[in-house]
Amino acid sequence: MRQLRSGLLLPTALLFICLTVFAARGLTIKLGSLAPSGSPWDTGLKKIAAEWKKISNGKVTVKIYPGGIAGDESDMIRKMRIGQLDAAGLTGVGLCRIYPPILALQAPLTVRNDDELNHALDKMKPSFEKGLADKGFTIVAWNFVGWVHFFGKKPIAGPNDLRKQKLFIWSGDPDGVQRWKEMGFHPVPLASTDLMTSLQSGMVEAFSATPLSAASYQWFGLAPNMSDLKWAPLIGGIVISNKSMQRIPQSLRLPLLQAGSRISSGFQDDIVQADQKAIDIMKEHGLKIIHVSEEGVAKWREVVDKGIADSFDKSIDKDTYETIQRHLKAFRTE
Repeated sequence: MRQLRSGLLLPTALLFICLTVFAARGLTIKLGSLAPSGSPWDTGLKKIAAEWKKISNGKVTVKIYPGGIAGDESDMIRKMRIGQLDAAGLTGVGLCRIYPPILALQAPLTVRNDDELNHALDKMKPSFEKGLADKGFTIVAWNFVGWVHFFGKKPIAGPNDLRKQKLFIWSGDPDGVQRWKEMGFHPVPLASTDLMTSLQSGMVEAFSATPLSAASYQWFGLAPNMSDLKWAPLIGGIVISNKSMQRIPQSLRLPLLQAGSRISSGFQDDIVQADQKAIDIMKEHGLKIIHVSEEGVAKWREVVDKGIADSFDKSIDKDTYETIQRHLKAFRTE
């Protein structure tokens, strides 16, 4: 009996010690982000950090490392896996590195507008969140990063215009790079943090990004021609590693997650407005908007249809893509 009591007392004592240490010192969540300091995305992260501190009575503090200080998205994911970071604000590119089926929602020319994107994402959230959880991550909040456009040193109205320029592609997707090559393009896989120097050196001549990103990082200054074609939606999410989430007392986890979701839900309108403001500012500094005609859109669709078909079960999960298409078809006929 004495040995049994000793065995029970040890884990109980350790639990008491852990709770006492947490109460005394609190917990710091280290969060990495590519968002420049002061940008709308960074402002949103700071709002969530402030709310977490308030809800936890100062017990949970979020320390934000903005502007790529913690590396690009692949670096941040790796650091979360080994415990150097607890959380990160990722674009859909980073989320796909964790759970590849998410890429299907961001396939070019698949989703047409904000309403379709919101509907499809709402339908896919349960499976996406389970997939991320199985890979070791919890979603704190989903958000909208913006609509991706092509920017080039020379105008880009159709596929052949882009084929004449060296195109930046996020590193870490060799299958995607191969698809671009097979269709006659010249992809250059790089970390996003290397894009500016690559534009300056001529290693890259074109890229795809949201207007706000192009303005915030000043990339547009070296590629001042923006296609008005909405190439694809870029979603994003704040994720925390499951290991770091377990360090937060259970009584706080749901309120903190609810706060993140609540704050993020009002973020989309801010991004839409910020994107338009970014376009206006860039136009004042030399940006030219290149119109894509109906004929140009049709040519792009030919490229996209072939690229997606060739990417099934390589870069793009076919079942996920077809599920999203069914949701969009039902939504369009409502």
